[in-house]
Amino acid sequence: MKYFDISEFDCKHTGKNKMDPLFLSRLDSLRDICNFSFVITSGYRDLSHPVETVKSKGGTHTQGIAADIAVNFGSQRYTIVREAMKLGFTGIGIADSFIHVDLRKTTPVVWAY
Repeated sequence: MKYFDISEFDCKHTGKNKMDPLFLSRLDSLRDICNFSFVITSGYRDLSHPVETVKSKGGTHTQGIAADIAVNFGSQRYTIVREAMKLGFTGIGIADSFIHVDLRKTTPVVWAY
């Protein structure tokens, strides 16, 4: 990867990391196109991660195909969402402080937190 260290995606609960190489390559491309740095607030999550244990089944973070990117400005939010859609990310969540992107294999979705 050009812009990231694999350790940025380690599970904050266990330290494990099972990120998908295709996802990481696509995220690296997204970072390149956006032309500003990304801070990854959540990458891989083990099934034992507290956020995942309350779900009926693990989400895209547990599959290594998702990341949350910190944002500070509306223009960053817009740029990430616009370019992520162009690159074929199929799950995009928009929050005040981060953008979630993933490569889910189901119907593409966009949501707000």
